[in-house]
Amino acid sequence: MNYVSLHFLIFISITIALYFILPLGKRQWLVLLAASYYFYLSAGARYIGYILFTTIIVYVSALLIGRIQESAKRERKSHPEWDRAQKKAAKAAAKKKSRAVLISALIAGFGVLAVLKYGSFTISLLNAFTSRFGMELPPLRFILPLGISFYTFQAMGYLIDCYNGTVKPERNFLKIALFVSFFPQILQGPISFYGQLAEQLYAPHRFDFKRFKYGAELCLYGYFIKLVLADRAAVMINAFTKAGYEGFSGTTILFVVLLYSLQLYADFAGGIDISRGIAQILGIDMPINFRQPYFATSINDYWRRWHITLGAWLKKYIFYPVAVTKPFLAMPAAIRKTRFGKTQLGDHMAKVFPATVATMIVFIVVGAWHGAGMKYIAYGIYNGGIIMISMLFEPVFKGWMKALHIREQSFGMHVFRIVRTYLLALVGYVPDLAQSCRGWVAMMVRMFTDNNAARAKDEIWGTLGFQTFDLWVIFFVFAVMFIVGVLREARPKESLRARIDAKPFPLECVLVAACLVTVLVFGIYGPGFSPTQFLYVQY
Repeated sequence: MNYVSLHFLIFISITIALYFILPLGKRQWLVLLAASYYFYLSAGARYIGYILFTTIIVYVSALLIGRIQESAKRERKSHPEWDRAQKKAAKAAAKKKSRAVLISALIAGFGVLAVLKYGSFTISLLNAFTSRFGMELPPLRFILPLGISFYTFQAMGYLIDCYNGTVKPERNFLKIALFVSFFPQILQGPISFYGQLAEQLYAPHRFDFKRFKYGAELCLYGYFIKLVLADRAAVMINAFTKAGYEGFSGTTILFVVLLYSLQLYADFAGGIDISRGIAQILGIDMPINFRQPYFATSINDYWRRWHITLGAWLKKYIFYPVAVTKPFLAMPAAIRKTRFGKTQLGDHMAKVFPATVATMIVFIVVGAWHGAGMKYIAYGIYNGGIIMISMLFEPVFKGWMKALHIREQSFGMHVFRIVRTYLLALVGYVPDLAQSCRGWVAMMVRMFTDNNAARAKDEIWGTLGFQTFDLWVIFFVFAVMFIVGVLREARPKESLRARIDAKPFPLECVLVAACLVTVLVFGIYGPGFSPTQFLYVQY
């Protein structure tokens, strides 16, 4: 069920009405569960088994882990005569059992994701080797279930939290089913932690007009940037990828990459805004997933602003566990024993090296999360490599700035960092438009060596079907997004919707009406048009 459809608008209207009208009391959340499974079934009934399998795995495993931990506590209490060593041994035995359950569940949950998402890619890699000996494995063909990466990560995060003892296992299977399948976030996130979301999901909520208004405004802005900018840009970008970069000049490729950076942000951020807006109407606050990423001053800062919830998940469940392992904790001492480690730069690198290696591991996972293929792994290594270099050589870069008498906090330096970061992020977008790592490199080379403005004009306005009208519409939406970003960046702790609400009522009405009219008049939708599916839907 696409957000951009009459079916969805009817569905969400009925869901909101039933949620607040039916006298269910503490069982109000059952409406959300029914709506979530209807939403998922509408995307394809044959895929319901996958999300049910993940739900059952985490539900049963969490209960088993909880029972093992509770049993161990009771055993220790029932033996007050035990000394410290005996208590420690009993606790270690219980932890070993819990870890076995956890690992088995993680293998099962992530195994389904791995087979569906990476099975075909793995077979192609094996065939590249075995074909030399006249053997080839049959290809695998899978269509990814809706939001499988999002609900798998969220479900497994809950299980890990149960193992760590930060949350208690939920005994009601239907509640876990809702946490895993909650429909506003199943499409493309955000990824929530159980402690953030569960209490809100299960608590009863009364209709609140202010929340309804704020949520509706957030949805409207999401539709504004999705339908007017992202889907309009998608028409040209799809024409480019269908034709292949080989037939275009470097200037055209650069134009398309710039346009894609706007489409990607408007598409993903717009979808998240719609999801968060719907949840807010229902009385549920989902975490913010974007914080003006194109105002970032470094790639590290960019990833703290872009897809925030994915970064938070990876930091909690991969970065920190890896960084505190014995080999990583031993790295600084090993480096300091060398001659280089006794230098000022060496001492700095000894401090940050474990974190940089853990960061690279995280970004390899980020690359793999984005898709199956070497270009995605390369994308992760590209981003992780930039962050590693910036962390390892930070004293060198600061020394250069001091030698060149550049004030680090100056406005000019701040703007330079924003532009530099955007350009570095832009390079990372190129593989989305290329078919391979080789295509990524070829497109970059062509952008620098094949510049022809006259030819690019014919290609953009001819082959890609770009119109001057489209240019003005996209520029207008970009200007609005820029102004909104500046206002949010200037006062990050204050809600922009609350600031608009504080203005005179007629002004608020004009802004909302202008946004609505722009969507209705300039949005890409309606008969004869197949709505563009969100780019992150099958991640």
